[in-house]
Amino acid sequence: MSNPDLRICFVGDSFVNGTGDSTLLGWTGRVCQFASQRGVPLTYYNLGVRRETSADIGVRWQFEVMARLPEGCDGRVVFSFGANDMTWEQGGMRVKTSDSLRHTGMILLVAKRQYPVLMVSPPAIADEAQNERIAELVSYQRQICEGFEIPYLDVFTPLRRSPVWMTEVRSGDGAHPNAAGYAELAQLVLSWPAWWKLDGSNRL
Repeated sequence: MSNPDLRICFVGDSFVNGTGDSTLLGWTGRVCQFASQRGVPLTYYNLGVRRETSADIGVRWQFEVMARLPEGCDGRVVFSFGANDMTWEQGGMRVKTSDSLRHTGMILLVAKRQYPVLMVSPPAIADEAQNERIAELVSYQRQICEGFEIPYLDVFTPLRRSPVWMTEVRSGDGAHPNAAGYAELAQLVLSWPAWWKLDGSNRL
């Protein structure tokens, strides 16, 4: 019998936060809502912060997660970040690729020792030059996750090809979609076997 005190922390940036979604659900709210509708008793925490990079998340994630996943609960963590690292500002990327990967590796190394962990890639945005940098980052993030045996979901590739996602991103602030875009991202997560093991429903 599964632990009834199932808690999931989603840690990341504005895409985890659901910025731009008029329903205020984002993709994290949608996937947890779906699990709840299937009778999975879970508590979910959205720890997405706008504009945060891997460096910012590396500083805060452990303290925030520990406060929400006390000893005795069935705690799990989902990470998703990286787009802000690849943003070009003041003549360079906010975080160099090598530093982004180092931060990612340290975060996942510590997290895996304590919790079941998943990682979802950063999504595509309207800036194609940044998308090229994100695509490279996604490839490296996948390799890191494979090395740690952490399931990794590439949402970047399908969303970059998605008329719904890209249309909403372009009509918005150039990075974030509205509800239909986040619903599409949520469906990618819901179609991922690793999610169903994490959320406790074990559908597959």
